[in-house]
Amino acid sequence: MQIANPKSLVVIGASQGGLRALQTLLAGLPGRFPWPVAIVLHRAIDADSGLAELLQKHSALPVSDALDKQSLLPGHVFLAPPDYHLLVDRDALALSTEAPDACARPSINLLFESAADACGAQTIAVVLTGASDDGARGAARVKAAGGRVIIEDPATAESSVMPAAALAAPTADHVLPVAGIAKLLAELAAAARPSHEGEGQSAIRNPQSAI
Repeated sequence: MQIANPKSLVVIGASQGGLRALQTLLAGLPGRFPWPVAIVLHRAIDADSGLAELLQKHSALPVSDALDKQSLLPGHVFLAPPDYHLLVDRDALALSTEAPDACARPSINLLFESAADACGAQTIAVVLTGASDDGARGAARVKAAGGRVIIEDPATAESSVMPAAALAAPTADHVLPVAGIAKLLAELAAAARPSHEGEGQSAIRNPQSAI
């Protein structure tokens, strides 16, 4: 089995039914999970800012809305704010108000594509429940860059359209229910953890730099 890089980045996309799926997934990640996690959840432009606090109740990892030019800290969960694209730029995050992509801002495609461009094979993309095809194109970019793609089993998704679209690409390395995705991520992280404990605590590096 392909072993993830100790400096991997997890990017997650979800839409309809995504809140419940994210609660389950984050609850399954251990407090020592070493990788940054960046999430796009489609939500209304005028949505309140309570999503981070709501997800924090289910997560052993710190959860917050992403800030522009914020470093990709290991073991942190970053959320795309309403009406902003969330992008990866080298070892940091960026927020953008560019035009919607696939009728969405934030766009899952743009998060995945920017992660693939910045982090290459270090990228792990997760496509969860949703009622659009956002994420399918981005997952294909991650796969082409040598990254790993994990898709929620459409049979278990609250809305099967999004995972089914990603499966049709086809890009999937794994197709699992949400609880199984959390278990897999935890196992991959444990397998990739450096033998020297401190090595797992630095921010993610550009794939062009030495590892």
